[in-house]
Amino acid sequence: MKKTFALSAAAAALLMSSAMAFADTVTVVTSFPRDMTDPFKAAFEKAHPGTTLEVVSRNTNAAVSHLKETRNANTVDLMWASAPDAFEVLKAEGLLEKVQINAQGIPDTIGGYPINDPEGNYFGFAASGYGIMYNTRYIKANDLPVAKEWDDLKRPEYNGHVAMAAPSRSGTTHLTIETLLQGEGWEKGWATWKWISGNMNTVTERSFGVPDAVNSGSTGFGIVIDFFGLASKASGFPVELVYPSVTAIVPANIGIIKNAPNLEGAKKFVEYLLSIEGQKVLLNPAIMRLPINPEVYKDAPEGFPNPFDKDFAPGAIQFDVDKSGARYNLVNSLFDVLVTYRLDDLRAAVAAVHKAEAAYAKSKNSEAAELISQARQLIEAMPITEEQSLDPSFTQAFTTSRTKPDTKVAGRQAEIEQQWDTFAVENYRKARDLANKAAAL
Repeated sequence: MKKTFALSAAAAALLMSSAMAFADTVTVVTSFPRDMTDPFKAAFEKAHPGTTLEVVSRNTNAAVSHLKETRNANTVDLMWASAPDAFEVLKAEGLLEKVQINAQGIPDTIGGYPINDPEGNYFGFAASGYGIMYNTRYIKANDLPVAKEWDDLKRPEYNGHVAMAAPSRSGTTHLTIETLLQGEGWEKGWATWKWISGNMNTVTERSFGVPDAVNSGSTGFGIVIDFFGLASKASGFPVELVYPSVTAIVPANIGIIKNAPNLEGAKKFVEYLLSIEGQKVLLNPAIMRLPINPEVYKDAPEGFPNPFDKDFAPGAIQFDVDKSGARYNLVNSLFDVLVTYRLDDLRAAVAAVHKAEAAYAKSKNSEAAELISQARQLIEAMPITEEQSLDPSFTQAFTTSRTKPDTKVAGRQAEIEQQWDTFAVENYRKARDLANKAAAL
């Protein structure tokens, strides 16, 4: 009888220890690369013995889609990503848990932008700026000047030397796109992106494909979130990063998912991220993100950017996260239709205009000038207005996000995108023909 009891007690202890092991696992879905998540996993688990951080890697849009699809059988504790508008989407869907977090020394705003969601749905843990990363050896070998402003990348000498990720598969790229749309205005912002895109040699599927290309010298310039450039430089690559005048300083975020299996463990990880100890992990050479606790900058490397410094990105815009969130899928779809999937057509049109302008500089032919002007207008033309981009009755048609290149869309979204595609193909063709005619003159 005693032996049976002993076995039962052992079995119960085993079950209890298994349950505790499960309870002490914190699961986070994130778009961040392992270079960033591994140091945090090691530091957090060291600070909290017996707790395991399980990291699930998905790009931002795929993570949002996954959390929507599994809301009734959620297995994820935390969402961890750079894009505040993605968190606004989760918040609007009721997928985030409101919690009280214990954090000291963190101001309310950074660059005039709220660090935390005012309603407690998600929290900033690092700051992000958006800029141009370049390979110093590449630009020297190709005799290229440093591009310091977005407008620089529109110039013909940068043709074939620029890379960027698709915003539909990179939350940070979406923020960069939206920053220009807000900073320059809808029409001018899209025109800027089209001329830059016409100089691109690639649109990558993941955001870290861009710094990889710049680091390796496959391309000269990459449009990136700042920590890619800072981390690459700290790791010894021959790269530099510049912040153009039109940029935004916004927080990267973390939020606890509704019905999180391990709510207390999730809170514990958020509090660790916001502690002095956790903030210092951001200065790891493989990470190099901007802490949101001003105290931590005393330990930052020499020359490390400080967003709390009045001279840091003085032209940064006041980013409107509500506007960005309201048209999140629409902007991504518009970029894919006009740029990602028509990149060859756009590049041909832009190259033709550059060639025609070079010829015009010598001839000063007035007929050629008029043709070039018409070609430019066709390239820059947009199929919808900004008012339409913010009209809920229109934006609600965009329910599918292209988390993968072969993602299929249907219904009204497919119909609208087909109209956009026809618009783009025809405009780019006409622009190329007009520019070629101008060059011949």
